[in-house]
Amino acid sequence: MSKETHIGIKVNLDENNVPEKISWKTSDGGGKGDCKAFILSVWDKEQENAMRIDLWDKDMSVYDMQRFFHQTLLTMSDTFKRATGQDEAAEEIRTFAQNFAKKTGILG
Repeated sequence: MSKETHIGIKVNLDENNVPEKISWKTSDGGGKGDCKAFILSVWDKEQENAMRIDLWDKDMSVYDMQRFFHQTLLTMSDTFKRATGQDEAAEEIRTFAQNFAKKTGILG
């Protein structure tokens, strides 16, 4: 028997349609919470391309966005390695993430 769950994202907008608050939850109670930003990337098998939604609330600082991207790049490296077994290419992503962190000043 298979299990199904739904992941919902709720975005509260201000009068200019700028996100003020972002929250998420799963239908099976597996998780929920508020967040400052999210990146959703999906592979469209018919079009054979990536589609994405990027949102962040109006109070997210540049510093936090830099940290968010750095951590996202690191997790993408880990995911790529697990999905493909291509250690060398995954390490390239990790190296890029470290250089990005240095250039943005979030790591010394």
